[in-house]
Amino acid sequence: MLAKLKYMLSSLMLVELLKGMKLTGRYFFSRKITVQFPEERTPISPRFRGLHALRRYPNGEERCIACKLCEAVCPAMAITIESEQRDDGTRRTTRYDIDLTKCIFCGMCEESCPVDSIVETRVFDYHGEQRGDLLYTKEMLLAVGDQYESQIAADRAQDAKFR
Repeated sequence: MLAKLKYMLSSLMLVELLKGMKLTGRYFFSRKITVQFPEERTPISPRFRGLHALRRYPNGEERCIACKLCEAVCPAMAITIESEQRDDGTRRTTRYDIDLTKCIFCGMCEESCPVDSIVETRVFDYHGEQRGDLLYTKEMLLAVGDQYESQIAADRAQDAKFR
């Protein structure tokens, strides 16, 4: 009987509402942590796996030796490689495609590459408006690698310290 009376009195006095208003007031005047995305950026880990890139050697030659390990290890089967042998006896790719709509960004292609050719950059703000826009060809991947090479090299050097 006493518990029922206490419950009725607390619901009549709107105790739950006042507790909620107290909680709201406490956070209303505290410092805001919202990030205004296009203008402000949050820090990104050097090990973040984003947009793929193909790297080149310092002399400008592409690193990929067409061993096709990344194609074989890819669990999503997002990588397609075709290769041919050059006049000097080395093998290079003629086609290197990554379908980013299939890719699960697991990093296995990056780990399997013996010459550190395919890497995943820290770039995360890319998009495609049509289905074919996220099919990256060899030329597109090399362009991404050329654009972000300094960042990729710095991340590799920092990652080597922790190994």
